Amino acid sequence: MARRVWRLLRRPWLCLPLLAVLLLVAADRLFPLPMPGDDLARVVLAEDGTPLWRFADANGVWRYPVAVGDVSPYYLDALLTYEDRWFYRHPGVNPVALLRAAWQNLTGGRVLSGGSTLSMQVARLLDPHARTLPGKLRQLWRTLQLEWHLSKEQILTLYLNRAPFGGTLQGVAAASWAYLGKSPAQLTRADAALLAVLPQAPSRLRPDRYPERAQAARDKVLRRLAEFETWPRAAVDEALEEPVLLAPRREPRLAPLLARRLNGAGSPPLIRTTLDATLQRRLEDLLLGWRGRLPERTSAAILVVEHERMAVRAYLGSVDLDDERRFGHVDMVQALRSPGSTLKPFLYGMALDAGLIHSESLLQDVPRRYGDYRPGNFSSGFSGPVSASEALATSLNLPAVQLLEAFGPKRFAGELRNAGLPLSLPPLAEPNLALILGGAGTRLQDLVSGYSAFAREGRAARLRLQPQDPLLERRLLSPGAAWIVRRILAGQARPDRDPRARLVQRPQLAWKTGTSYGFRDAWAIGIGPRYLVGVWIGRPDGTPVPGQFGLASAAPLLLQVHDLLVNRDAQRGARIPDDPQPASVGVAAICWPLGQPLARDDANCRRQRFAWTLDGTTPPTLQAADQPLGLGLRQTVWLNAAGLRVDPTCAGARPHELVLWPAPLEPWLPRRERRSARLPASDPACPPSQPALAAPLSIVGVRPNDRLSQPAGSADPLRLKLGALGGSGRHWWFLDGAPIGESAVDDSFNLELKEPGRHQLSVLDEAGQTARVEFQVGR
Repeated sequence: MARRVWRLLRRPWLCLPLLAVLLLVAADRLFPLPMPGDDLARVVLAEDGTPLWRFADANGVWRYPVAVGDVSPYYLDALLTYEDRWFYRHPGVNPVALLRAAWQNLTGGRVLSGGSTLSMQVARLLDPHARTLPGKLRQLWRTLQLEWHLSKEQILTLYLNRAPFGGTLQGVAAASWAYLGKSPAQLTRADAALLAVLPQAPSRLRPDRYPERAQAARDKVLRRLAEFETWPRAAVDEALEEPVLLAPRREPRLAPLLARRLNGAGSPPLIRTTLDATLQRRLEDLLLGWRGRLPERTSAAILVVEHERMAVRAYLGSVDLDDERRFGHVDMVQALRSPGSTLKPFLYGMALDAGLIHSESLLQDVPRRYGDYRPGNFSSGFSGPVSASEALATSLNLPAVQLLEAFGPKRFAGELRNAGLPLSLPPLAEPNLALILGGAGTRLQDLVSGYSAFAREGRAARLRLQPQDPLLERRLLSPGAAWIVRRILAGQARPDRDPRARLVQRPQLAWKTGTSYGFRDAWAIGIGPRYLVGVWIGRPDGTPVPGQFGLASAAPLLLQVHDLLVNRDAQRGARIPDDPQPASVGVAAICWPLGQPLARDDANCRRQRFAWTLDGTTPPTLQAADQPLGLGLRQTVWLNAAGLRVDPTCAGARPHELVLWPAPLEPWLPRRERRSARLPASDPACPPSQPALAAPLSIVGVRPNDRLSQPAGSADPLRLKLGALGGSGRHWWFLDGAPIGESAVDDSFNLELKEPGRHQLSVLDEAGQTARVEFQVGR
């Protein structure tokens, strides 16, 4: 071995090649190729690849990374023909081009030609240098390194993504979207020639500033393509006729809050979403138009989801990102807010599945008391006897509280949590009856996700923001319960009634509104034939906005978005999906007050209604937990031969079952339906011995249908001194469905009325009895 080394040393010409190789390898190790790293430039894309938002790098440059296969073949033809026809044949440096350029520069006395190959241009982009001889040698060295370490396609890809195109644009894709408003895959021949020449002098040839220069340079490229027969002469002549037409210069500025949400540590350069760029732009313009209709410092959020795939198609977290007075930087899609009444459809669906109700079950919209909790209605007054469908469709509070009491607040919250709709409660707090009226926190994204159960046969699915997100779903309701609730929300609350008879509805739209306590949040959630739409309006800082509520504020915006979606689908010829009735859903004729099927001529069938039923079951009417003892729906009385009520010990007494209305509904029933009218008269000779009941509750101080007003010229509010006769225990007072105070037995209650119009005054006692009176206040 030593002899061989000695022989090589005695013949240095044999060592030179090996020494050169060793020196090159050492230089390559000591001065590695400066390959570009993650410089934090990001582009957020719509589903079709349209840029929505861009995050520039530290130098303010933004890129849209592409591979060779993502670019139009026309552009590759124009680029290689104009810049480097021998790109795939030379080793990175074209000696012929270099010698030609050197001769032209020497004879011309100035730089007339560069002679650089694409590989040399990429080397300069990766390692910028001065235009001097040492700089040129450095460029040659970097070019050789490129050719050693990378394939031709990898070098070309670097050029496609790093070539300068003027201003803060780098890469052909960024230039194509910025100047032409299209994907680089859609470039025409004229477009391709224009973009091929721009990197030669990006500042001097910018088409948005110097269109004449840009067109002259483009035409030069086109003529060269014809000269080298890369493209047919006829195609080139046609391209030469095209003027340089630029799309309106738009930086990607759509869905900023979603872009911020998805751009985090480890995000790829291209962040793909499921959004529809055209729809996003139209809705952002629509919401900006709504800004003038919103109160000061009020924001809004809209979420549109295609419920078959659960793909989010539009994401608007605020009215305007740049509007600081409306807290535009706060993403209200993710903000924790009180849901108001928007949880009610879930409760009615769960109660259907639990066998507690059918669609026409009798519920009680009357004043109720639950310890210290005395809920009221959002709208004025109480309605008395209502069906489950009517209570849900009109969003009555008291029937929902009655239903939640029967179902169980903890069970309700647990079912929602298991299906992906968690409710936020204060520390150490447990779910209670206030839950159904908004006594918890939730997010718009979770609420829309939960409503997907009504469109997906009872399965609630998570939202998909990106194409790679899996479709995750959990059972929340049965298909039949989801279908019935959706029918109720769409206006067809009863199977015997035309859905357009009560309320004009948009085609195939089921929707629910909600308002949180103190008018802080206005909600509207819609279930359309293809889309779920969620709308929130309010102040992000939680300040109340008096007069702002779901039906007046959020619902109009929801309906406008729905109309836009329906018209858009109609223009595209999209088919409206069928909505077949599930096999588990049936129709039954039931009777009130019992809530079960009875023969029409049965004396206990006081009102007949047609109901949607689930699995053929017709549950009986729910009894309220505070129902007065001895005043149940079924009451057994003893009658003699004359049909008079007697004591069971009387001669000839026989039992007779009578179905009566729940006692708290008495003030809302016609006189012929009240207990005093339905119960047979007593026989004086042998009267029934029944436990003494409290005297009927009544209001004194104002009479039904009174018309009250202040004396002329008085600006003071109208003052009434009220009292309650009968009943037992303390009394709780309600005006137009809202609790206003309480009084002790035999104490008076003072009421001030500032608002004119028709009012409903109600009183509730400790035994659950109610009384009401309606009157008019004039000016």
